[in-house]
This record gives sequence, structure tokens and C-alpha cells, in this order.
Amino acid sequence: QVRLVESGGGLVQAGGSLRLSCAASGDYDRSYTMGWFRQAPGKEGKEREFVAAIDWSGAATNYAASVEGRFTISRDNALKKLYLQMSNLQPEDTAVYFCASNIERNDWGERLVGYWGQGTQVTVSS
Repeated sequence: QVRLVESGGGLVQAGGSLRLSCAASGDYDRSYTMGWFRQAPGKEGKEREFVAAIDWSGAATNYAASVEGRFTISRDNALKKLYLQMSNLQPEDTAVYFCASNIERNDWGERLVGYWGQGTQVTVSS
């Protein structure tokens, strides 16, 4: 079991910045891809939206088109932490943000998540 605990969410005005952190514990395996997903208000019960992912070394990153150029994902394997630096936030970025670990791709290219955090709320006011 891997336990993931997010922090850093909050309320920010449009154009502002926030930095999310995710602390991993338990059977954390740094060889896995980690990432961030989000779920907007009113979309509970629907699939969580992919935001960003990073491979074990930090050398390879992948972003959703909606956040490319504004968000930066990074990780510190020694500290067992994952980060998401979010800049130029917009009201449409309002969502619960979830940390994910042990991410793999299936034969159809879909991302499969092994473990989820409990989420942290990010609210962007206009």
C-alpha cells in the first residue's frame, strides 16, 4: 500500500499561483510514474481529468493541453514528494486535485492509476 497526502490547495484570484505538494509513504516505489489529476465541481462520479505526469527520473513530463505552459510538475524521490507548480490560474482550473502514483499505460494507451490521494481543493476566483 502507498499512502499519498496532498497539501497546498486554497483560494486564489485569477492570474495567481499555487504550489501543490504530495507526500508519499508506505510501499512507495520511485520507479513508477506519478502524476496529478483533477475533478471539477459538478463532475463527481465522472472520470478524473488528467493534468500532468512525470516519470521516475523526472526527465520525462506530460501535460494536458489546458495546462501546458502554466503548470510544472516535479518530484523529489529522496523526499518521496511530488509537486505541481500552478501559475496564471483561471476559474476553469477550480477543482479537487488528486495525487496519483504507480501510473501505467494499458495496451490502449490509457493511464491506469495504482494509488490515489484524498485530494486538495483549489478554487480560483474571477
